[in-house]
Amino acid sequence: MKKEMSSFDVRSIVSEMASLEGAHIDKIFHWGAGNVLFRLNVQGDGKRELFFKDKKWLYLAPDRPETPETPTSFATFLRKYITNAKIGKTVQVGFDRITVTEVFKSDAQYKLIFEMFGGGNVLLVLDGKIVNCLTHKTWKDRSTRPGEDYVMPKSRFDPITSSFEEFKDVFRSSGSDTVRTLATVVNLGGQYSEELCKRTNIAKNTPSQEVGDEPLNRMYSSLREIVERVIQSSEPTVFRKDGAIVDVAPVNLLIYEDAEPQQVQSMSLAIDALLQEIGQTEEETYVDPETEKLKKRIQKQTETVDEYKMESEDLKKRADALYAEYQKVTELLAVLGQKSKELTWEKLTEGAMKIPFVTGMDPSKNKVTANISDLKVTLDYTKGIDANASDIYQRSKDISEKAKRAEGALKESMVELEKRQKGIDKAKALAMSKAQPTKQFWFERYKWFITSSGKLVIAGRDAHSNDNVVKKHLKEKDVFVHADVHGAPSVILKEGLTATPEELREACAFALTQSKAWVAALTEGAAFWAYPDQVSKTPNPGEFVPRGAFIVRGKRNYEHHLKIELGVGEIMYQGTRKVMCGPVELFKDSDRYMILSPGRGKSGRKAGEIAKDFRVPEEEISRILPPGDVEIIKRIWKDEPEKQ
Repeated sequence: MKKEMSSFDVRSIVSEMASLEGAHIDKIFHWGAGNVLFRLNVQGDGKRELFFKDKKWLYLAPDRPETPETPTSFATFLRKYITNAKIGKTVQVGFDRITVTEVFKSDAQYKLIFEMFGGGNVLLVLDGKIVNCLTHKTWKDRSTRPGEDYVMPKSRFDPITSSFEEFKDVFRSSGSDTVRTLATVVNLGGQYSEELCKRTNIAKNTPSQEVGDEPLNRMYSSLREIVERVIQSSEPTVFRKDGAIVDVAPVNLLIYEDAEPQQVQSMSLAIDALLQEIGQTEEETYVDPETEKLKKRIQKQTETVDEYKMESEDLKKRADALYAEYQKVTELLAVLGQKSKELTWEKLTEGAMKIPFVTGMDPSKNKVTANISDLKVTLDYTKGIDANASDIYQRSKDISEKAKRAEGALKESMVELEKRQKGIDKAKALAMSKAQPTKQFWFERYKWFITSSGKLVIAGRDAHSNDNVVKKHLKEKDVFVHADVHGAPSVILKEGLTATPEELREACAFALTQSKAWVAALTEGAAFWAYPDQVSKTPNPGEFVPRGAFIVRGKRNYEHHLKIELGVGEIMYQGTRKVMCGPVELFKDSDRYMILSPGRGKSGRKAGEIAKDFRVPEEEISRILPPGDVEIIKRIWKDEPEKQ
């Protein structure tokens, strides 16, 4: 599964961002290690969310992410400068993972720059100078700090605009194998390097020097075909294996022929689906940073060793080639050595280039490049064949020594990684004996349950989240639910307009059990549901609406005689096990569940008991239980006798 955007992904997102041209910046949010959200007002399309997630994913979020109430200093700064600013054109810089968006204010024209490499960054630039940026950092050739000139990172090869000759030259300049050459030198990245090898039936480990013009031509044609599709007729695709997402791309890829391709409407939707799978829903998976550093170091050291070995072997082959064509090389060096004393550089070059196997001249350095035994070899024509061969052999030997030293460093790193991994494995073994948390989802910041037909119901935990649950999550197709008692949470039945009568009653029962009716240990009560346009924060004249409360105008659709009891049981949600608390009827077919009623004991003690039975952390159970005390009135474990 990919960990960051490719340059082709960025190109596709830039195309989608064309729809933002003319929009105005409404609000800017910043939270966590590197999440920045730009809420935009798009004429004729309402609000859109431009999301820069984890400093490496840029896309138009289909749903509004949860944002903090209090802005950070970075968000406050950007709001001060570009709130209500007009969005202009967005472009990708070359084929790099950098986008530049024009931002117009009445008194200034800014550039909003997103960098999706090297840790990522968001920069606001005015007249070439950085006004502010998310990450402050200094490199050898550039610095990203307020007040500094913005220096664009050194541009890499652009395969999108390159001609075949440029593509061939840069490909042939590499001493590595085909797939690595395409990934690094040609700047395609691993995903599309493998795709080109697959489409052209060229072995990935073929040395770049051994790839002929005809296969290169096929490779370039395949590259042009991918480029045209991405730019003009993209087909954003999610690739799944056994239901799990393995990758996303703006075009269908042959390297995933054993996966199930699912076309989506936009690359933004594809990225959003991927992020939900790998953690956008706030699943917290710990990654040991030291282990990751060691793995990256080992990967880089491995590549360095391979490159040194290949370069050393390549130089040895070139030196050997001189003796394979001893007479031809000797004559070439003798002629050029003599003529260099008689002719100007221009005349010398003109004459040398007439020799069929000479491909290049640099008289300023006494160098000639020639095809010797199908290899390009650069020679010093002021020296003889033995001296030139000796120089090349020596370079090969020097690089071979570098390879040995690099191998030694690689072995030390691998030993260090093995020691650290053993320590982590030991810690994991200890942790396995403890209850493991289940996968976390975004809605768990609220009270929640899943209805009998699979719809999500969420409810506020307090006055603050009551406001949030309505303001951020109540949409046109949803239904607002509330218990007919004072001190009840705001509840939303998602997609409630298509809900069955059973689901509406389930949502009403949930609203009642999460209210003070549970604390008061009532046996039954009533709740109602209403449409979104009936719910308002605007009070009647002379009235006041406190925080967390709303006014419901018009008809209220009541459900009466709702029993105040809840079930806690295991469910499967999006392919993962969850422990849910909701109306008892939902658990009738469950293998393991409990029935709860308002009780006299402390809920904390019961939470620990329930958590132990379901093998999850106590905190996970505490968050789903109703307010007040609970009593377990029935425990149904179908693989063992029923317990009262």
